[in-house]
Amino acid sequence: MNTTAATTTLYERLGRREGITRITADLMKNHLANPLVNARYRNSEDLARVERRAVEFFCAGTGGPEVYTGQDMVSTHKGMNINEQEFMTVIDDAMDALQKNGIDDATRNEVLAILWSMRREVIRV
Repeated sequence: MNTTAATTTLYERLGRREGITRITADLMKNHLANPLVNARYRNSEDLARVERRAVEFFCAGTGGPEVYTGQDMVSTHKGMNINEQEFMTVIDDAMDALQKNGIDDATRNEVLAILWSMRREVIRV
């Protein structure tokens, strides 16, 4: 058993707010470079706000002290008609951002499980 994982929060293993901010910046770069989803991000009215909310969401959702000030997942994605391929592409982009930032396999798998658990709140809502 990995004792580090058992004694630290996911937030800490992702590098706290500083690490999550770096991961999120790389995630957004991945989305903007990805032809399957880049239009959704490129056409955003306020991409900086989207990125700030993503940092808040990941910080709060992984055990950090930050407060998420955005809408719930269903409200955020309602009417966007996100399909399964787009959802999987976003997850792949996230996994790439985590790997680029030196996040270990076990922690990446934990994040993957969390992201996968949200699919019903994102796909075709």
